[in-house]
Amino acid sequence: MPVEEAPEDDDVRQSYNFAPGYHGLVYRADVPDHGAGVRHHKRGEEGQNAEELSETPQETEPEVKETRYKLQSMKWGLIPFWTKRNPDYGSMLKTINCRDDSLLENRGMWNTMKQKKRCIVVCQGFYEWLKKNGGKEKVPHFVKRKDDQPMCFAGLWDCAQYEGRLHAPIRSEQRVDTGAGSEEKLYTYTVITTSPNKQLQFLHDRMPVILDNGSEDMWTWLDPKRSTWSKELQSLLKPYKGELECYQVSKDVGKVGNNSPTFIVPITSTENKNNIANFFGSAKKSAKIEGVKKELDEAEDAALKNPKVKHEAEEKRVTVDHEGTENKAPLPVPKSEDRDPKPGLKREHSDDDAAADMATTSPSKVAKSRKTAKQWNSSPEKASSGTSTRKTRSATSNGTKRSPTKSSHPSEQTITKFFN
Repeated sequence: MPVEEAPEDDDVRQSYNFAPGYHGLVYRADVPDHGAGVRHHKRGEEGQNAEELSETPQETEPEVKETRYKLQSMKWGLIPFWTKRNPDYGSMLKTINCRDDSLLENRGMWNTMKQKKRCIVVCQGFYEWLKKNGGKEKVPHFVKRKDDQPMCFAGLWDCAQYEGRLHAPIRSEQRVDTGAGSEEKLYTYTVITTSPNKQLQFLHDRMPVILDNGSEDMWTWLDPKRSTWSKELQSLLKPYKGELECYQVSKDVGKVGNNSPTFIVPITSTENKNNIANFFGSAKKSAKIEGVKKELDEAEDAALKNPKVKHEAEEKRVTVDHEGTENKAPLPVPKSEDRDPKPGLKREHSDDDAAADMATTSPSKVAKSRKTAKQWNSSPEKASSGTSTRKTRSATSNGTKRSPTKSSHPSEQTITKFFN
């Protein structure tokens, strides 16, 4: 929608519980306060109807080449232009809505407004109360467009100027004269209602007239050049044929002054914390989570007490505990054919190895080797009484008993010599 002028954000009441008397957002043609078309001279006083106004033109408005539109802050609850004093709240409630059938005849308080002061009321949706138990119980429902676009209600507006000092504060966009007379201009509006469509027949016997944003019907309704009521304009006031969404909401919306985003959330939605079913559902969900957590903790404790080693599929070797390792980690059992020690590790010198060495080494080395073998095969219990029986072993000993004397055989070198 084209907008040439718009109010400040603070001038429009933004609320999830919009009540009569609040200032809402109205879209209309930028026309003078007397409305579109030629201004007429008023002959009547307060309370006189619009049909009593003279049809004699007082002044002629210049033809507008291009229509301009604007958004304006207006108070909900129409106050006619002939009103001299600020009405009470009860009187204002009577004009928050205007029935479409009351516009059929060219008389009544709406006659001037319907011809010259038509507008669009912009909002997100509206509440309606479903009566149950013979009207003793009222269940609130929220109605909005299926596509979540803003709603455009057909409405009428007017501008009143009171005599004397103003009793109620008005929004800051208007000027106030604090003297004996008041230059205050109060802009107000009403929403036109019609019969409900099939979707809302269960809810209420009336619904607002909804026009699609940017549609031909909307521009026809707002056209300031149409300053005479016609059957074409009357035909626009019909039940909405588009898709709407209607659902039950919290009863807290029934109290003026309450305001919360949850008011437009379905009462059955998981997002609505006020729903008692959701409350117990959340409690059950929390209890379930705690139960799963407890089972996981118990399984973890059992796994620590009885650890299981997971073997890789390609690993066929078994594991066995070795007391000689520092970290006590299980190592794979060596294959039987793999008997050659790794470089730098000592192994037991057998008689077969000694015989083999005799064929390749000098007589002095052979004698030394025999001595070494004899010392390895000797039992500690057979040692002389004068000899110490203290057991000694190398840093690389695997638990086998051996002589503490050093060997000159290459396979019997100590680990320190290997690194040196």
